[in-house]
Amino acid sequence: MSAMTAGTEMTAKTFRMPAEWTPHERTWMAWPGPNPTFADDGELAEARTAWAAVARAVRRFEPVTVIAGTGQGGTARDLLGPGIDIVERDLDDAWMRDIGPTFVHDGRELAAVDWTFNGWGAQEWARWEHDAKIARQVADLAGVPVHSSPLVNEGGGLHVDGEGTVLLTDTVQLDPDRNPGWTRERVEAEIHARIGTTEAIWLPRGLTGDYGEFGTRGHVDIVAAFAAPGVVMVHAQPDPAHPDHELTREIAGLLRGRTDARGRALEIVEIPAPTVLADDDGWLDHSYINHYLCNDGVVLCSFDDPRDEEAAGIFRRLFPARTVTLVDARTIFAGGGGIHCITQQQPRV
Repeated sequence: MSAMTAGTEMTAKTFRMPAEWTPHERTWMAWPGPNPTFADDGELAEARTAWAAVARAVRRFEPVTVIAGTGQGGTARDLLGPGIDIVERDLDDAWMRDIGPTFVHDGRELAAVDWTFNGWGAQEWARWEHDAKIARQVADLAGVPVHSSPLVNEGGGLHVDGEGTVLLTDTVQLDPDRNPGWTRERVEAEIHARIGTTEAIWLPRGLTGDYGEFGTRGHVDIVAAFAAPGVVMVHAQPDPAHPDHELTREIAGLLRGRTDARGRALEIVEIPAPTVLADDDGWLDHSYINHYLCNDGVVLCSFDDPRDEEAAGIFRRLFPARTVTLVDARTIFAGGGGIHCITQQQPRV
């Protein structure tokens, strides 16, 4: 840990974001509270049950700290059970990947990048007065200094290989409601400076369902993710009836033509989408890409779908030394994200 006081500004030049598969000190999560995402008591209760299931699955492999809204720690404890740390802070929503810090280190000391957060592009339903401050509060709890960034960005909007390569999407970082006037070059310069990458691979957009009412407008962590240096898992929609069919073919083709920061041609592993295409609200973006790697484990989204076990088999082949745990993620996706979206790793230094 740094000898500097938590919250102190530091230069980010020598710091980098490690890959998710490297060892973690712990996982951070946020507890669902009353807000527009969970419109009634029934939806809120379902969300809390789903979040608790993920927290307990992660806790099998590493420590977990859950930030609960002020006055909600007791309710969280009742559902989370023993062995999970709970801290109360003011919250607006429950997507720790996006509101929490991106942890980086220089090989000796850990720090936290505090991206600017504005409710996924100042969406009409979103609140972010408290969530915009959570990254600093988590950094303070972790005892690490902060690197502040003027870039409006969320943790789900990037994915790294730990060796210099970062995946991004045009519709997130170049969103005029997030970063008006920013160019690719300016975004890349800022991200490279904060997380130590040198090569950005841009995807045109995210999955169709992610542009619905509670979507993020294109987070990459539901579309593509590194499984190892030079290896990228990509969401594949086999059914031509779904608008993501052509999109995911385009994205896979784009990635097959790219090299990473070390000059390696990317190996692409396509992971088929669940068989259910839509619900009463429109096209679904259910995706196995939105998994979470923790120490010796993979916490994988399941959907009570015939393809759940097919996806689990792919992950077991990709991560043979890890235990794959399936957790029902349908309630989480109904709120606008997945398992990766509600977790944030703190790397071990």
